[in-house]
Amino acid sequence: MKKAILILCCYLAGVCSLYSQKMIPTWPDSIATGDQGKFHVQGVAVDSINSCVYFSFTNSLIKMDLSGKLIGSVVGFSGHLGDLDFKDGKVYGSLEYKNDGIGKGISKELGVDDPKENGFYIAIFDGSKIVRPAMSAEKEDLLKTVYLAEPVIDYEASVKVGGEVKAHRYACSGIDGLTFGPAFGTPKNKKEYLYVAYGVYGDTTRDDNDYQVILQYDIKDWDSYGQELIKDKLHHSGPKKPNAKYFLKTGSTTYGIQNLAYDAYSGNFFAAVYKGKKSIYPNYDLFVIDGQRVPTKKTIISDNKPEKVAMLHLAEGGIKDIKSGISGWYFPWGATGLCPIGNGLFYISHNNKSSDGQQQSTIYKYKWSGQEKTPFSRLLLHVKP
Repeated sequence: MKKAILILCCYLAGVCSLYSQKMIPTWPDSIATGDQGKFHVQGVAVDSINSCVYFSFTNSLIKMDLSGKLIGSVVGFSGHLGDLDFKDGKVYGSLEYKNDGIGKGISKELGVDDPKENGFYIAIFDGSKIVRPAMSAEKEDLLKTVYLAEPVIDYEASVKVGGEVKAHRYACSGIDGLTFGPAFGTPKNKKEYLYVAYGVYGDTTRDDNDYQVILQYDIKDWDSYGQELIKDKLHHSGPKKPNAKYFLKTGSTTYGIQNLAYDAYSGNFFAAVYKGKKSIYPNYDLFVIDGQRVPTKKTIISDNKPEKVAMLHLAEGGIKDIKSGISGWYFPWGATGLCPIGNGLFYISHNNKSSDGQQQSTIYKYKWSGQEKTPFSRLLLHVKP
């Protein structure tokens, strides 16, 4: 009897091993998108179960297999589709409609009217329905959007900064980086929430834009919010407030966190930015947020008044600037795509432009080391000798 049980256990272990191998693909060293139009790549997400990868190119979403073959795409956005993440068969992306320089620039390039109002959304794509090129974002049943009121309120607010009145509370320019991860200060395997980072204007004449702002949402009831996308009639269906609103001092950056990524292997959150321009800060390209530390209460100044907020903490490591106390890394890639794929490995986008102006991206496989000068090392595991 014991022998039979042992044989059965060995068999089941073998089946589980084979099943696990099928579930986790062998990620290639690189995947190239080829030419994708005039708007640059914004984010990358992977589906390990179905062995495919998604890229956002501002006004389109493309789906490719691991050999770089196009499976399908979604077009028809006049807004700004930003960072991506993948969860439970769905692709989540930040989506902005706004009338600032970025929004008007997109409208002009596409030859459409400027947005009639500001609207910040989470776009939720059903990945299984993206099966052919040039599917319509508005006309085909593959996309729902959820309205985020909080960033719109901050974007449209005016505040006092010193003796001046400035547009946009916290210098909010909208939303961009997003990811799924557990609550800060909880174990890695706990319930995951959606985190959405503000874009932040890098205005060097104001001092209330030295923090990143990250919202936390519980998406368990979001099916009731999701509505079709109609750019000429933006809806307001979504949660009134986030679960939590966090701040992180990094010094000023240019448009805030472009790519936010939770890495389950380390339990930390990675934030890639376009570096800031204030000389009082080190202006790093990359920050790592400590996922194990509980946020603490701190006081910041907003609208010339003290405000108590929940403050996140940067992880140990990197280059520490003595004057500001801020730690981070100089790393030229990641702001256009930063995606953990397990075991300390990441896909990182190298954006490029062809000679005729077509935007491209190649994602390369990197290993995180956290070293001061080379935080990521490029991997070439499958090159034949």
